[in-house]
Amino acid sequence: MADFLVFQLYGPMAAWGDIAVGEYRPSFAHPSKSAIIGLLAAALGIRRDEDERQKAFADTCSFAVRVDAMGTLLRDYHTAQVPSEKKGVTRYTRYSELAVEKLNTILSSRDYRCDAAYTVAISFRDGSAYSAQMLADALCKPVFVLYLGRKSCPLALPLQSKVVSATNFKDALEGHSFSTNDLPGIVPSSQTGVYWEDGIESGYEREHVIARRDVPLSRKRWQFAERQENYAGIRKEG
Repeated sequence: MADFLVFQLYGPMAAWGDIAVGEYRPSFAHPSKSAIIGLLAAALGIRRDEDERQKAFADTCSFAVRVDAMGTLLRDYHTAQVPSEKKGVTRYTRYSELAVEKLNTILSSRDYRCDAAYTVAISFRDGSAYSAQMLADALCKPVFVLYLGRKSCPLALPLQSKVVSATNFKDALEGHSFSTNDLPGIVPSSQTGVYWEDGIESGYEREHVIARRDVPLSRKRWQFAERQENYAGIRKEG
């Protein structure tokens, strides 16, 4: 038996970044590793520019995610005004960006998932500086604001974080049900799926493998490495 951190994610909109080339910013239909690690790091107070702490934390975590409601795709045609980059100059607020006399307009198409719901399970390797209980407490009182992939995607329900003793990810996830009774916008999926990292004992029978470039290498430079992610289809009762 081992301790697993289990929590739920839901918001009107979420964005789980994929490889972005040019003006198009796609989104996966389920959370990326970088988004999950970033959310947990924000709860702990680990800053984005603390690359070593970010990497050390990511290296000690493994996760699995169950898609409780697939949601729908929303594509937004996005315009924004930004100043030209200037070496040695950092603008920390939107106010300081707009205070520049000459602004450039950038265009992009951005994908979001609307009314999607997920349950996440996290395990921690030996030697981790953090325990499941420490993370559960941090999610209840996060240091930084938590969001679903992008700052424009706030959480709409409590995370309901808890620590579960289980033999594997399957046991940990099956012990947690995401209730959709009070949220008519959510369409629960009867035939859904679970995704988990390669190289860990999940308890599920793998059906196929996908490649994702979402392992954070440097948050400051937006660099990510590739990993293998396993999938298993499951049918929910009721």
